[in-house]
Amino acid sequence: MASPFSGALQLTDLDDFIGPSQDCIKPMKVDKRLGSGVAKIHIEDDGSYFQVSQDGGTRKLEKAKISLDDCLACSGCVTSAETVLITQQSHEELRKILDANKTAVPDQQRLVVISVSPQSSASLAARFQLTPTDTAKRLTAFFKKLGVHYVFDTAFSRNFSLLESQREFVRRFREQADSKQALPVLTSVCPGWICYAEKTHGNAIIPYISTARSPQQVMGSLVKDFFAQQQHVTPDKIYHVTVMPCYDKKLEASRPDFFSQEHQTRDVDCVVTTGEVFKLLEEEGVSLSELEPAPLDSVYSSISAQEPTSHRGGGSGGYLEHVFRHAARELFGIHVDEVTYRPLRNKDFQEVTLESEGRVLLHFAAAYGFRNIQNLVQKLKRGRCPYHYVEVMACPAGCLNGGGQLKAPEMPGKELLQHVERLYSMVRTEEPEGVPGVQELYGQWLHGEGSERAGCLLHTSYHAVEKASSGFSIRW
Repeated sequence: MASPFSGALQLTDLDDFIGPSQDCIKPMKVDKRLGSGVAKIHIEDDGSYFQVSQDGGTRKLEKAKISLDDCLACSGCVTSAETVLITQQSHEELRKILDANKTAVPDQQRLVVISVSPQSSASLAARFQLTPTDTAKRLTAFFKKLGVHYVFDTAFSRNFSLLESQREFVRRFREQADSKQALPVLTSVCPGWICYAEKTHGNAIIPYISTARSPQQVMGSLVKDFFAQQQHVTPDKIYHVTVMPCYDKKLEASRPDFFSQEHQTRDVDCVVTTGEVFKLLEEEGVSLSELEPAPLDSVYSSISAQEPTSHRGGGSGGYLEHVFRHAARELFGIHVDEVTYRPLRNKDFQEVTLESEGRVLLHFAAAYGFRNIQNLVQKLKRGRCPYHYVEVMACPAGCLNGGGQLKAPEMPGKELLQHVERLYSMVRTEEPEGVPGVQELYGQWLHGEGSERAGCLLHTSYHAVEKASSGFSIRW
């Protein structure tokens, strides 16, 4: 079984696809008892382990567990799904919370909120032969039938991520004369890419990465801060789940940066993939196409959502396109209606340029897949990167092709991806600055654009992970 995590997370060196880069830092607790002597290990048919002592006594042994926090604590990489037991990040954990709510007294119940990514909705729409709007409404009905209180769309939180990315690029473009590390700006929304950059290249790459939070983590801020205030509850009373197209998002949600020490809670408590939602549907014996649609929820209560919305610029959020058009207008007074992409070596590496009177004003690129990321990083380290901005995604073809998306055995992967892309593009697009509720939240919740509060809740930082030497890293 192949690992569901992105290729960027599985690679530690150019020719190392499977081995960990160092010993796991998770310490093993050994129960040392006096006079225990030599013991044997007996394995039962169900896979459980028993220690058999010399006097014939038996004792069941606990399985070693490695959480996502432990994975992020070392400079190794997640290499094999079979060897990493992911706790607190699965649809079973969501089920436990919902079951606990049914028996708990009212003041002990948790408010369960699910935020669904547009990419996951498109994948489910393809499987059940529905429109994206029907899928969103029926998925809302399904979750509420299980006991979920609110179901949101992360396209709303993506508005803030895009706007912050636009402003950050313009600021750094204007600072390039004073700082050699102002440009290029590398997008930060792909956690597989971020994990690889921190663990493999560290401070050589980190200064170039955008500090804008991903839509998942902006939604975490919205739900655990703004929405909690609206509901008159503390953040720890909300159990926030996101539905994502990518397993790497589980790693992102587990980052210490997104944990509140004050309230002892994460911005996103649990991440389930599109495939795990499908498994949940199967376990409940429910077909999405047979459910009655339910009204959509909105984070901002004064706005009623009639249909899901999206953004132009492709299935990974449209960061390149939004930043490009905003920068052209803000820096050079040029209005760009259509962005023209020029493929280079392959379809997953494309360039976009803004030219005036034979001079290149802006030079952007999109680099998808680990091979293209490698080439980009090598150019950057040699000081030969010609770009001002790069949209970086670990998965070939981007987020719609994430490892957590649904597969169709009867349909070739390329054909399925094209179908999902068509469904994704059917959703009505809006400019982030014009979306109802966005400007109001900047004023009421964030105390204005560029405020200290906006910097705290909409941005993050990255950390180089120091590598420790071990026998695994020695080349014999």
